[in-house]
Amino acid sequence: MAIALVQMNQRVGDLAGNAAKILEWRAKAADADLVMVPELQLTGYPLEDLVLKPEFVRRSLEAAERLADATADGGPALLFGALHVEEGLVYNAMILAEGGRVIARTLKHELPNYGTFDEKRVFASGPLPVPMEFRGVKIGVPICEDIWREPVCAALARAGAELLLVPNGSPYELDKDDVRLRLAQDRATETGLPLAYLNRVGGQDELAFDGSSFVIGSSGAIVVQMPDWEEALQLTEWRRGATGWTCETRATHELDPYPADIYAAMVTGLRGYVGDNGFPGVILGLSGGIDSALSAAVAVDALGPDKVWCVMMPSRFTSAESLEDAEGCAKLLGVRHDVIPIVPGVEALDQMLAPAFAGTKPGLAEENIQSRLRMVTLMALSNRFGPMVLTTGNKSEMSVGYSTIYGDMAGGYSVLKDAYKTTVFALSRWRNAIKPDGALGAVGPVMPERVIDKPPSAELRPDQKDEDSLPPYAVLDRILDALVEKEFSVRETAKLTGADDELVADIERKLLRAEYKRRQAPPGVKLGARNFGRDRRYPISNAFHTGKP
Repeated sequence: MAIALVQMNQRVGDLAGNAAKILEWRAKAADADLVMVPELQLTGYPLEDLVLKPEFVRRSLEAAERLADATADGGPALLFGALHVEEGLVYNAMILAEGGRVIARTLKHELPNYGTFDEKRVFASGPLPVPMEFRGVKIGVPICEDIWREPVCAALARAGAELLLVPNGSPYELDKDDVRLRLAQDRATETGLPLAYLNRVGGQDELAFDGSSFVIGSSGAIVVQMPDWEEALQLTEWRRGATGWTCETRATHELDPYPADIYAAMVTGLRGYVGDNGFPGVILGLSGGIDSALSAAVAVDALGPDKVWCVMMPSRFTSAESLEDAEGCAKLLGVRHDVIPIVPGVEALDQMLAPAFAGTKPGLAEENIQSRLRMVTLMALSNRFGPMVLTTGNKSEMSVGYSTIYGDMAGGYSVLKDAYKTTVFALSRWRNAIKPDGALGAVGPVMPERVIDKPPSAELRPDQKDEDSLPPYAVLDRILDALVEKEFSVRETAKLTGADDELVADIERKLLRAEYKRRQAPPGVKLGARNFGRDRRYPISNAFHTGKP
């Protein structure tokens, strides 16, 4: 039996476009007996509250019928992800169609309801599934979350399943390749069945899907590894022997190591967001600092230099070094680079606010005016010419509120939203040395080395350095990793990191106080297990601090 595994991109809500793409890939697999595509490939995933819109569900069911009808051409059978409705309940389903009709379907039993997932809100849970009958073979089709726990695969094995085909919509997360493989190996060894794990690729809002599909034998050994981050078709040959079915195909691809995988997630997320929403490109403030330099590099690699517009907006505190570094970065990237000083705007606002500010000392308000004027400038250019504003703040700054709401936090998307400052440094050094496959930018460095080496500064007052207000980023990020990613208390964090209890308590206070800012931040690429947004949903008004007894 020949099974074609197709890891594909999707566009949420594009029923006709997704169906057409499925059939295009099916045509490329004409020699297969069965073509399999990922979870909810027809509708796109995740659907969120689109599932609650009756008209969307109705049209989805019609699209599924038409897709099943298209298999009447004598080509391979098709196993595809779609919606299914029974007694008014909507299910996440896989449908098996051949000869112009639906011959089997299965419904997702385990509905994830943690982190970015909220499936219990929109889907009903299907019963424990039974295998699909296909040309005399009993095929178990656990859907994504169904393999994260034992019951579904165990039920399929008891019911006589001979092999497992697992369609997925599993977003990228640091180190998730290993987690997926271990889970699949557990299910294969528990059931004694070979398993094919098929995942989607592409970006969807804050999620990046990395593909990385694979096939393992009943012993858990990998026999096929598909590539990460790109659409691909893998024809696999299966044979039934005395001990059951085995995949005879052998294929190997090297998956991206750290930090190449994080960079690829950023590129994938931004490319998908800009493309799916029809923006002609992006515009960003290029300050001469490392965050904006890395953001610009990701944008160029995702979209191409002709779709990236960088604007340097100096104030009277901007150093000559920053002006030189911004220009140098733009030249290395090959992007449009404009210099628009904000000094006249700052002076106008100083004059306008002088009566109200009389008798007070200059300080944070004046600093934030500069940041907000830069965003007003970028938004004006965006409104006039159409490119989306790309924000450039990192997770370390956003964690502790070292960012200006309606200033550097404003915009349409952020590739650094889930990247700590130490990750920004690692990615910048890596990208200066290596151009990743599929990147649309130039070979060679993407920023002057001085951008990486100099002390970070917002340059909103004379001789300002980030470490005037924050601990060194190497220290801060260890503390934040414990408080945010691990949800440790102040005491546990201090013990883990060796940091002073008072410092950790102060960081926790800043973290909780800045929640209202983060609620108003743009979407950005999820990289870790606890990105700000759907992974981590804290109340804005919150009196609980672990630093207090």
